[in-house]
This record gives sequence, structure tokens and C-alpha cells, in this order.
Amino acid sequence: MAAVVELVEANVRFGGTVALDHLSLRVEHGEALGIVGPNGAGKTTLCDVLSGDLRPTSGRVFLHGENVTDLGPAPRARRGLARTTRPPAPFAGLTAFENCLVGATFATPLGRRARRRACLDVLERTGLVPVADVAAAALAPFEQRRLELARALVTGPSVLVLDELAGGLAAAEVDELVAIVSEVHRSGVAIVWVEHVVVALAEIADRLMAIDFGRKFADGEPGQVMSSADVQRVHLGSDP
Repeated sequence: MAAVVELVEANVRFGGTVALDHLSLRVEHGEALGIVGPNGAGKTTLCDVLSGDLRPTSGRVFLHGENVTDLGPAPRARRGLARTTRPPAPFAGLTAFENCLVGATFATPLGRRARRRACLDVLERTGLVPVADVAAAALAPFEQRRLELARALVTGPSVLVLDELAGGLAAAEVDELVAIVSEVHRSGVAIVWVEHVVVALAEIADRLMAIDFGRKFADGEPGQVMSSADVQRVHLGSDP
């Protein structure tokens, strides 16, 4: 069976700067992959390449076995890949419900009534029903993170790419976010979560991958990866 998403020998260069360097990854159906690395390691660039926001200089991206390298974010969303952004980027003047409705309208084949039901469902799953009619710009920071997640979920993804969704949140907020993402994962959605808050990944990830300078230098069972000398030195800035 083809991987739900696969990146093959991806290179991204901005002038003389190498953001991704022959980076490959493969995520199986229902798998949760956590990605760690220091600032500037290429993590957000990786999310951009997976989502179609950025075309790699070379290399290929596959979604359910289909080569989608030349496709942008909207056609990839219609094929089952959804992504959150950092920082959250909702339509500020639209309500939480309307923000979800935009995604349901342009990234799914659902009819009008089904779109509304899908929006109400994701608002329920993310705890946003009480603020469904509040403009996104008026939401609290944590509510905006949950809305970012809801906007991705309403497209009905088979793989969800999360770009530092937990960064800067209080511990209790991280716990709430982890609970939501865990429920999504249990429903069969594959997860690719780029995150500095390692405790969030520890609750969800089946596998961890560490990158630096756009290169993969560790990949495996989460405890083993985080206890390795190389990862502790590069990611944590310390010796084991």
C-alpha cells in the first residue's frame, strides 16, 4: 500500500541558503510522526513543501501514491492533506463558524447542509461552539490555535500537518490541544507534527524524526531518538 504522504529527496534553496537538503520521509496510514529540530532547521519549510505552499527546488511529493509535487495547497487539501500554519492565519473578520465554512466549501465536495454539519462537528470537537459566532480577530490566542486546527479538520483530512501548534501555550492549554489531536489520531488520521514542545509529541508520536540544516539525522522510536547524544546536543543544546 502506498504511504499516505511521502517526500523523496527534497531540496529547497533560497539563493545560497539551503533550507532542505536531500530530505526524505514516509508516513504510513494512521501513523503519527513527530519532527523536532532547532530554530532554522527547516521544519516550517518542510511543512510548506508537504502542503504545497512551496515547491521544492528538486525532489518529489507523493500523496496516496500520486505525485503531487506540482499541485498547490487547494488540490492537495481536496486529496486529503490539511495543514495548520504558524502563527494562526484565520480570516480575521469572519466568525469561527464562517472560517470553517470557507474550508468546507472549497476543499470538500459536500453539499450546503452537509458543509454546515461538518463545521458544527469540528467546532464541537475543538471546543469552539461557545464562540462559533465570534469574529476570529476577537478570539483569545488559544482559541485561535483551536480554530486553526478546526479549519484543517473540516476538510476531512487523511493526513494532518501541524506546524508548532503548541508553541507558547500554557501547560494546561497544551494538554487540551494534545487531547484533541490524540482523538483525531485515534480516528485514523495520520499526523505529521513539527513541534518544539516535546512533551506534546511524547503523548502522540509513534515515531520521531530529528532534522538540522534541512537534513535528517535521527529517526525512530521517540524515547530512543530523544535520548540520543546527537539529538540532545542539537535539539536541547546539552550533553546527555
